[in-house]
Amino acid sequence: MDPKDDKLVRKTTMVASVTAAYFLLTSDYGNQPNILDPIYEFFFGSYHIWKTYCQRTFIKF
Repeated sequence: MDPKDDKLVRKTTMVASVTAAYFLLTSDYGNQPNILDPIYEFFFGSYHIWKTYCQRTFIKF
Protein backbone atom coordinates (compact mmCIF):
# COMPACT_ATOMS: atom_id res chain seq x y z
CA MET A 1 0.00 0.00 0.00
CA ASP A 2 1.18 3.51 -0.78
CA PRO A 3 2.45 5.38 2.34
CA LYS A 4 -0.01 8.24 1.74
CA ASP A 5 -2.91 5.80 1.49
CA ASP A 6 -1.75 4.00 4.61
CA LYS A 7 -1.62 7.28 6.52
CA LEU A 8 -5.12 8.20 5.33
CA VAL A 9 -6.50 4.82 6.37
CA ARG A 10 -4.92 5.10 9.82
CA LYS A 11 -6.29 8.61 10.38
CA THR A 12 -9.75 7.60 9.19
CA THR A 13 -9.72 4.59 11.49
CA MET A 14 -8.69 6.72 14.46
CA VAL A 15 -11.45 9.27 13.82
CA ALA A 16 -14.03 6.53 13.42
CA SER A 17 -12.89 4.86 16.65
CA VAL A 18 -13.06 8.11 18.63
CA THR A 19 -16.50 8.91 17.22
CA ALA A 20 -17.82 5.45 18.04
CA ALA A 21 -16.41 5.63 21.57
CA TYR A 22 -18.00 9.05 22.10
CA PHE A 23 -21.42 7.81 20.99
CA LEU A 24 -21.12 4.71 23.16
CA LEU A 25 -20.12 6.73 26.23
CA THR A 26 -22.82 9.36 25.78
CA SER A 27 -25.65 7.17 24.57
CA ASP A 28 -29.00 8.31 25.89
CA TYR A 29 -30.51 5.99 28.49
CA GLY A 30 -33.11 8.46 29.75
CA ASN A 31 -32.54 10.84 32.66
CA GLN A 32 -29.55 8.94 34.00
CA PRO A 33 -26.26 10.84 34.06
CA ASN A 34 -23.64 9.66 31.60
CA ILE A 35 -19.96 9.01 32.18
CA LEU A 36 -18.80 12.34 30.73
CA ASP A 37 -20.85 14.58 33.08
CA PRO A 38 -17.98 15.16 35.57
CA ILE A 39 -15.70 16.18 32.69
CA TYR A 40 -18.29 18.63 31.34
CA GLU A 41 -18.83 20.07 34.82
CA PHE A 42 -15.09 20.55 35.28
CA PHE A 43 -14.63 22.41 32.00
CA PHE A 44 -17.80 24.48 32.19
CA GLY A 45 -17.23 25.28 35.86
CA SER A 46 -13.67 26.42 35.27
CA TYR A 47 -14.82 28.46 32.25
CA HIS A 48 -17.34 30.28 34.43
CA ILE A 49 -14.67 31.00 37.08
CA TRP A 50 -12.21 32.24 34.44
CA LYS A 51 -14.84 34.42 32.77
CA THR A 52 -15.83 35.98 36.12
CA TYR A 53 -12.17 36.65 36.93
CA CYS A 54 -11.62 38.31 33.55
CA GLN A 55 -14.69 40.49 33.97
CA ARG A 56 -13.51 41.64 37.38
CA THR A 57 -10.04 42.47 36.11
CA PHE A 58 -11.31 44.02 32.86
CA ILE A 59 -9.58 41.45 30.66
CA LYS A 60 -11.46 40.99 27.40
CA PHE A 61 -11.43 37.69 25.53
